[in-house]
Amino acid sequence: MLSRCILCPVLETLADTKKATHVAFGLFEADLRAGELHRAGSRVRLQALPFRVLTVLLEKPGEVVTREELQMRVWGPNVVVDFEHSLANAVKKLREALGDSADNPRVIETLSRRGFRFIAPVTVADRLTEQVPPALSKAVISIPEPQPVQESSQAIPVAAAPLRRLKVPTGWLVVLAFAAGALLAGYGLQIWHTQRQSTLSPRMSQITREGTIYTPKNNLIGLIPGFVSDGSQIFSSAQEAGEVALKQISLTGGASRTVSLLSQIRSPQVEDISADGTKLLVRSNIASSTPQPLWVVPTDGSSAFRIGNVLALDAVWMPDGKSILYSSDNQFLVVSADDGRSAPFAGVAGRAFWPRWSPDGKQLRFTIVDAVNHTSTLWELSASSRNAKPILKLSDASVRQCCGVWTADGRTFVYERSQDGVSDLWKTNASLSERPIRVTNGPLNYRAPVPGRKGSQIFFVGQDFRSMLERYDPDRKEYVSQPGFLASADHIRFSSDGAWVSWVDPDQSLWRARANGSEKMLLTPPSMHVYMSNWSPDSTRIAFMAREQQKPWQIYMVNADGGPPVQLLVETKNIGDPFFSADGKSIVFGSVGEFVGDPKTRALYFLDLVTRRVTQVPDSLGLFSPAWSPDGRFIAAITTDQSEVVLYDTRTSTWRRLAHTSAAWPIWSKDSGSLFVHAYQANDAPILRIAVATSKVETVADLKGFRVGPLARATFAGLTPSNVPLMHVEATSGDLYSLSLDQK
Repeated sequence: MLSRCILCPVLETLADTKKATHVAFGLFEADLRAGELHRAGSRVRLQALPFRVLTVLLEKPGEVVTREELQMRVWGPNVVVDFEHSLANAVKKLREALGDSADNPRVIETLSRRGFRFIAPVTVADRLTEQVPPALSKAVISIPEPQPVQESSQAIPVAAAPLRRLKVPTGWLVVLAFAAGALLAGYGLQIWHTQRQSTLSPRMSQITREGTIYTPKNNLIGLIPGFVSDGSQIFSSAQEAGEVALKQISLTGGASRTVSLLSQIRSPQVEDISADGTKLLVRSNIASSTPQPLWVVPTDGSSAFRIGNVLALDAVWMPDGKSILYSSDNQFLVVSADDGRSAPFAGVAGRAFWPRWSPDGKQLRFTIVDAVNHTSTLWELSASSRNAKPILKLSDASVRQCCGVWTADGRTFVYERSQDGVSDLWKTNASLSERPIRVTNGPLNYRAPVPGRKGSQIFFVGQDFRSMLERYDPDRKEYVSQPGFLASADHIRFSSDGAWVSWVDPDQSLWRARANGSEKMLLTPPSMHVYMSNWSPDSTRIAFMAREQQKPWQIYMVNADGGPPVQLLVETKNIGDPFFSADGKSIVFGSVGEFVGDPKTRALYFLDLVTRRVTQVPDSLGLFSPAWSPDGRFIAAITTDQSEVVLYDTRTSTWRRLAHTSAAWPIWSKDSGSLFVHAYQANDAPILRIAVATSKVETVADLKGFRVGPLARATFAGLTPSNVPLMHVEATSGDLYSLSLDQK
C-alpha cells in the first residue's frame, strides 16, 4: 500500500499527456481529440497517418518510442504494408509540418534502428487552462536540463547499490517490508526523476504572448536588438502597427505601454540602462549594422538628448555611470555624457558589438563580427590592460558565438551559440574554467540573453519564423498566397521567354523549374548559401550570388540543365548582384560593402565572360544593386543611402537620376520601358513603377491592409512575366522569457 501511494504522483504525471486533449509545444498545439495541429493559432495541414504518429510520440515526451510500438499502435497487427517506407514517409511529413530536421532535430529525434523520441518541451494545454485564470497566467515551459558537451550521446546507466544479508528478528519483518516498499518507491522516484529531468527542469517562464518583440531574422551580422530590465519592467523594441517602437513591459503580467520618443529616433534599439534604472541608452537601427547617433532617454520617455556627434555601432554605460563606451570602426571609444567629448579606449580586431561589463566593472566582453568570413566570436579585455583577446574558442568554424552576459551575482556567463540557423543559450562559470553546457534546447531559437537585477535570473527572446510567397492580385488590389512549388520561395526570376523560373528556397538553395512547376531541379550543393540569381538572355545559364562556409559572397554561374557551379571570380571581399548583358557576353556586378551604408566600399563592375577581364563602371562609386535592362541600353542602380535610383546609359557612358525615392531590389519590365523598385522605407512599403522615358513614378501595389499582419517583413521577390509583383513574407514571432539558472 505504501509503495502504491508514493508512486501515485509519478503515475499521474506520466499519464498527463495520455489524458490530455490539447498538448502544446513551442508555437504548436495538437488537438488530439479532433486530430488537428495548429501553429500560432493557424491550422497546419497534416494527414491522418502522420498525426497518429505524433499522437503516440506525445504520449511519451522525452522517452523512446520503438518502431515496433509505432507499428502496433498506428498501423495495427493485421495491416500488411511496406511498414518501413510508410513509417519513414509519415515521419518525413510530420517533420515538414513542424519545420523540423532529421539532421538537426528540435522536435523529433531519430534513434537508429530503435525508434523515435519527442524532445521538444511539452505542456498539457487543457490542464493549464483549467487551473490558471487567463488574466494571471504565465506559461511555464519545461526545457532540458543543461548537459556538458560530450563526444558521446549515449546515456550512462544507473547502477544499483549492492545488498547485504542481515539477521533480523521476526517481529521486524513487517516493519521492514513497509520500509522496503517506501525505499523502493523512493528509489523508483529517483530513477524516474533522473530520466525525466531532461524535460522537467529547469523551467522557464514566458513573459509576453503577443509575439511582437522585434526579432528580425536576417541582418548582416545576425545579431538582434537587445533589451534591458530595471527589475520590475523590461524595455524592448517591439512591432507596433508595422513600425518598430520602444515598449515598457511589466514583469508581473506582461502588460505593456509605448514609450514616446523623438521622431529622430527611428526603429529604436535599447543598448543599456543606467545603474539606478532611470535612463536608457538608445540608438536608431534604421539600416542594419551601420553607425547611428546615441541618445539618453529617461525611462518615462519625458525627454531625450543626443550624446555629442557620436555615431556608434553599439554602446554601454561605463562602470562609473558618468560616461559611455561605444564601438566605431575597429575600436572602442569613451564619450562623456555631459560634454559629448570622445577619447579612444581600446583597439579591437574588427567590428565590435554587444559590449557588456562584468558586475565588478573589471572586465568587458563583446562580440567581434567578420562580415567577410561571416563569423562572430566572443572576446574580452580588462579595464586595466585594455588588451583584447578571444575567448571560448571552437574547433568547428560553422558555429557562431555572440551576445555574452554575466548574471547579476557575477557567478555565471551566458551567451548565444548558433549553427545552421538554430540558436540556443549556453553557460559557463564567470572565469570560463568550466566546460560550457547548453541552457536551452528548442524548439524555438533562443537569443539575446539579458541578466536580471539580482541572482542568477536571465531574460531572453524566443523567436520563430515562417516564409511564404504572396502574389499581388490587381483586381482585388491585395496580396494573395502563391500556392504550389513557389509557396515559400524568394528571389524569383523568370527566363526571358517566361518558360522557366529560378528561385531561392528557405534553406538558401537555388532551384529551377518550368513555369508550371514541372522538371524541378536543385542547382547548388548544401554547402552553398545562395542570395539571388538572374537568367542569361538565351535561358541556358544562370548567374547567381552565393557564399560557402567562412567565405565572402562571390558570383557563380551554372548551366540551367544542371552541373557544377563555376565561380567566375576569386575575390577576398564580398561581391554580388550579377546581371547579364543583352548579348550574354558580359555581366555587371557590384561590390557588397562590409556593412550597409558604407559608400567607400561600394562600386559597380563589368566582367567580360570571354576574357574574364574586370573593369569598373565609370563614376559608380557609392552605388550598388545593378540591374541591366533586357534591351542592353541601361543599367539601373541605387545610391548607398537607398534614397535615389540612377541610370547608366551604355551608349553615352553617362549617369542620370531616374527618381528620388526610397528604393531596393530593382527589376526591369520585359520591354525595358519601366523599372520596378520596392520603396520599403515609405509608408505602406509600395512597389513603384518608374517610367524610363519620363521618370514618372506610380504605385503598383502596397502593403496597406496586408492580410499577413503587422509582424511580417515583406520584401520584393520578383515579377511574373506579366509584370505582377511577388512579395516574399517572413512572418516573425518573438516573445520574452525568463529563467533562473540555479533553479532545479
